[in-house]
Formats: sequence, structure tokens, C-alpha cells
Amino acid sequence: MRGGRANSARVATLAAVGMLAVACSGSNDTIDAFAAGAWPAAHGDARNSSSTDHTGLSNSSFDWSRPLGGAVVSPVSIAASGQMFVSTYSATGCNLFSFDIESGRKRWCNRVGPAVATTTPLVDSVANIYVGDDGGFASYNEHGQLRWRTPVYGVPRSAQFLGDGSVLAVTQLGQVNVFDTQTGALTVPIHDLVEPPQFLDSPNTDFLPPDAGLDECGRGSADCPVGAAPAVDLESSRIYLVLWRPGAIAPQLVSLSYDATATPAVTEVWSSELLPAAVTSSPVLSEDGRSVYISDVDGRLSAYNSVDGASKWTYGAGFGTSGAPSVSADGSIVPSGGDGELRSIRDDGDHATQVWSRDDLRQAGIPVHTADGTVQTVVRRGDELVLSSIDANSGETITDRPLPGATGSTVGTSVGPDGQLVVSTYLGEIFTYSP
Repeated sequence: MRGGRANSARVATLAAVGMLAVACSGSNDTIDAFAAGAWPAAHGDARNSSSTDHTGLSNSSFDWSRPLGGAVVSPVSIAASGQMFVSTYSATGCNLFSFDIESGRKRWCNRVGPAVATTTPLVDSVANIYVGDDGGFASYNEHGQLRWRTPVYGVPRSAQFLGDGSVLAVTQLGQVNVFDTQTGALTVPIHDLVEPPQFLDSPNTDFLPPDAGLDECGRGSADCPVGAAPAVDLESSRIYLVLWRPGAIAPQLVSLSYDATATPAVTEVWSSELLPAAVTSSPVLSEDGRSVYISDVDGRLSAYNSVDGASKWTYGAGFGTSGAPSVSADGSIVPSGGDGELRSIRDDGDHATQVWSRDDLRQAGIPVHTADGTVQTVVRRGDELVLSSIDANSGETITDRPLPGATGSTVGTSVGPDGQLVVSTYLGEIFTYSP
């Protein structure tokens, strides 16, 4: 186990002394983190499944769009109330926004650290959000007022809730933090996946800048030890992430255990063999919690046993997908990312089987599985971007809805509480479709 005892003690002291607590709520009662109908995280849930319990999304039509004034690299998160949250790259003005899903009206916007653009705000049942920026992790209420901010080492990737409602935030430098949602206090000791500077052994060393290696996360580089959001099994309190260890020639899939009982701690359970290539996306956990799926930069999709990290199978190579796949409750898997053709595969235990493929459709977004057997995803039709509804069993197109005036690619598809579809583009525009 990697301890980082000197650094942990220092940062824990900073967290205790430097934490900002703003009295925006009237009690210290525990907040219920989970809300039915919400899309609270980057990939929709703690498993990063990019799936939804909603039905009837194929009948939605274009509602509204609006530009944000800066590039967007993370999906929109949506509260159960319909309040939307998104971060952007912006040299001036606001870079953290909230909008109303029905009207598109801006609720509020804040200027925070520039690294906020690399993360999706995590939202709880009462529309508080939790988001990291340069050297800190903060919570804002539904009006955009700061509730608390706690210092961290690095920039937290998109956060996740744990089974007890605590917030998990892992920085790109490998620091694992678990926070109380009400106060921002650490609920377990900091766990360092990468040994931080040890000042007693090397007095002339210093902490890295908060954004060190952050630009390399999108390339899967070793300079960004943890490049994407973790996946969480809420029942077992297991955490799964991809980690570059110092000096390694490739990253590994790592499993951590979160224990909040008598001796609260985060501990490492296992690590896989070295992965076949770098990874830029989040791991995805199957519905039954038995398998973890990873896409690598060479276009392979691999499955691992969640109990011990043993490899189950590897599918394909070079077919242009490197994003986190969408995994339905019944085991349908649709890879994402790049400009690869749209296809569906099935996990058959020791191998993957292709179910269908559409070589006439080029991906330009992140697919979402629905409960009534469709896949909602953005594809290219010539120079046009189209939100397509695809039959998850046959691969046949059900409906097409253009993104008016959109160019480039999209970075996320999110689902609102009443079945709205929200698509964000890299160039910084939001498109909303309503049933």
C-alpha cells in the first residue's frame, strides 16, 4: 500500500484548518445524495453505465439550444428538479454554469479555477453540486452559493457518490479523498495512489502545481496518473479506476475498498496486469457488478473480473472508439468515442460477440441505452450532426433529429427527469430535446 504519510498529514491538516464552510443550509443533517430521475454524474450513475430507466425518448423533438462561450469537454449533469450544470473553458467570465432544462434560462454562473472545465459537476437530490478545480474540491447550492471548499492535491476528476452518500474525489495526481456532503470534512484518511513528495527524505522537493499533467489526461499519458472518473459499486463499496504507477510502461485497472466502519479507510484490493494500451476514459461497471469494461486508445474494448481483476476478454482493435462504452442492464454494450462505426456487442463470459454493426453511421458522441431497448446517440450524416434513435437489438434507425447548426463533435448525452435529451458539443453549445 502507498501511504504518503507526510503528505497525507499535511493535506489533512490543510483540509481541517483551511476548509471554508458557508452557512447556506440550516442544519447538519445528512443529505440524501441520490434522487430518482436525475442524471447526477458524467456517465449518468455510479457505474458510469450511460444508461437510463426512461422510455419513449425516440419521440423527442428539438426544444432549444444555446452557446456557452467556451469549449466543453465534459457532459452536462442534471438534477431531479431539472436544473442543469456544466463547466467550460473560458479565459474570462464564468466557467461554471447552471440552466433551467425547460426554458434554457441561466440560473447562475460562477468563475472558479480554470481546471473546472475538465470535470462534470456531481449533483445531489436537492441540487447541491460537488466539483473540483485547481487544488480544491467545493460544493455549491442550487443558487450557486459556496457551501464549502476543501484543499486537495491536484485537480479532482469528475466525482462520484459512495453507497453511504459520501463524495469520492480522486485527483489526476492520484490522491483519493472522501468528503462529508454537508461540511466538506474528510471522512476517512487520504489515500495516495502515487507517493507524493517526501520532504524529510528530499528537503529540496516541492509539491507539483495543481494542474500538473492535466493536459495529458486526454491523451492517456503517464504524466496524468488518474485521467478519468472512477466507477463505484454502491453495494460493495468497491471503487474502480485506471492508474499509471510511477515508472510503469502501461496503466493498470485498480480496485479500492471503501470502509466507513470502525476503522474508516480506503485501501487497495487488487490491480490488474498492465493494460494493452493507454486509457483516456472511465471504467464502466456491469449491472450485476461482476465485470468492469475499459476502452483503450488503440480502439480495444476489454472486460475484467471485478473480484480479482483477471482479464475476461478483449474485443477489436483500431475501430476508432476510445470513450467509455454504454452498458445496458441486460448486457448490451455500445462502444463510443472517436469516429468509429456504430456497433453493439454482447459479453458472453469468456469472449465478446458482435450483435450488429452500422458501417454507414459514424459516431460523434456518447451513446445512451434506454429501458425500452433503444440507443440514443449522435452520429454524422455528411457535415451534419444528427441525434439518432437506434433499436438496441437490431441496430435499425428509429428516428433522426438534427442538431441545428452544430459542427465538430459532441462530448456527452444526458437525460433529464422527464425524459429530455441534452447534448453538449465540444465547441460549447447545448442542445435539448423534449418528449
